[in-house]
Amino acid sequence: WAFKRHQNQWSWYLRPLFLIPACYFAYRRSLMGIAATVFFLLTSMFWFPEPESVDENVREFLAMEMDYLRSPWDLGKIVFTLLVPISLGALFAAFWKRSLRTGLLVLALIAFAKMSWGVLYGGEAGASIFAPALLGLLLTSAALYLGLRRARARREQSERGALTAEGLGPGRAARRAERQHAPT
Repeated sequence: WAFKRHQNQWSWYLRPLFLIPACYFAYRRSLMGIAATVFFLLTSMFWFPEPESVDENVREFLAMEMDYLRSPWDLGKIVFTLLVPISLGALFAAFWKRSLRTGLLVLALIAFAKMSWGVLYGGEAGASIFAPALLGLLLTSAALYLGLRRARARREQSERGALTAEGLGPGRAARRAERQHAPT
């Protein structure tokens, strides 16, 4: 029943957006938040009802995914499949370390790897994931970029205020804050 519901493309468009709160929780260093978001991400494939009609490319692509999962597993397939949790771990680690640039790079690599895998294994039907993957990449990247830039600005403003309150004055406080947040 989950496979039939996963044919609803709304789930394809929704799932990448779960990376926004997952990355936010990584930035906030909340393992519980990351775990909850990953749970929702994994279950979201069957939240939507079975579609009334299914595009033939979507049907073929999902059939390829099922064949991939049901076919024999060798060492190469295991290693290749482990790239999914490894790449998510790299994504969360980048935001945990508060590296927006690295996080966005890993996010783009994940999206392009998914599209490449789709075409490599699914042929022409693999192109059916391009629109959800690219739109998800665009929206997720924009939300993370804008949200985390805003969070950094607030944190820096708060730190400047705290330093000024310590009696350092605005000029010295700003220079001290800049030294503390200098790129490494």
